Amino acid sequence: MPRTIWSGAISFGLVTVPCNVVSATENHSIQFHQYHLQDMGRVRVRKVCELEDREVSQSEIGKGYEYAKDQVVAVTDAELSNLPLPTAKAIEILAFVPLESIDPMRIAEGYYLQPKGEVAAKPYKLLRQALQRSSRVAVAKYAWSGRERLGLLRVKDDVIVLHAMRWPDEIRDPAELLPEPVELTEDEIDGALALMDSMTRDALEGPEFQDTYTDALAQIIEAKREDKPLPEAPEPEVAGGKVLDLMAALNESVAKAQASRGEGSARKTPAKKPAKKTAAKKTRGKATAKKTSGRRPRSA
Repeated sequence: MPRTIWSGAISFGLVTVPCNVVSATENHSIQFHQYHLQDMGRVRVRKVCELEDREVSQSEIGKGYEYAKDQVVAVTDAELSNLPLPTAKAIEILAFVPLESIDPMRIAEGYYLQPKGEVAAKPYKLLRQALQRSSRVAVAKYAWSGRERLGLLRVKDDVIVLHAMRWPDEIRDPAELLPEPVELTEDEIDGALALMDSMTRDALEGPEFQDTYTDALAQIIEAKREDKPLPEAPEPEVAGGKVLDLMAALNESVAKAQASRGEGSARKTPAKKPAKKTAAKKTRGKATAKKTSGRRPRSA
């Protein structure tokens, strides 16, 4: 059972839902420590007071804000949890909006909101079902760990999930990263769409969506522990330098994607061209009809 990170209540209007916040994710990465390589002694970080030049215990350590060069204001955890804010003890819902109206860049880590006791069961279910039926998400404010944040509430299965959100000014403007303008042909766009079709999935399931990095790292650790040869890395495919023919690269990519899924080459990018010719014939037919009816053709 994950530990409780924060305890308070969800509030929307006059409805209050007591809840606990627990982590919705787990970290399965292999963790490393620092060692002195000459004798493999563990290297640790020791907390030393600069004035007394001695190591201090965790019970002696607290938070402080450097107000001036010679003035530090100490702030306790109890004081942080009792900030003069309505969001210090509540996840205060501000609005309900469509999920697609929120830039995914603003959505951060997720937490499960657990109803706190029997008193929370009915209002929790009410909020959950209202979110489900409305197909909307809630945007809220809350204050944890010394700062106020925006949050997004949505439903996953039968649980309400809170996602931390970044403030608008925390998202960098990407305009300066864009390349110089280039031109694309319709065939190149059609080729990219064909590649997207061949790579479309109904769900993120399968071996390609599994964490192979951690498995490979575990193999190296096991080989070194047993003093065996290290597993060899697969040879990367040679890209062949600069891609000169974008259409050829797209068509080859479609073929590879179809082959990996056991599909034939029924769908090819050039197959869309006859449809364009038919459309062109229809357009010419309409233009002829307009000419016959006395309308002047539009000049090029």
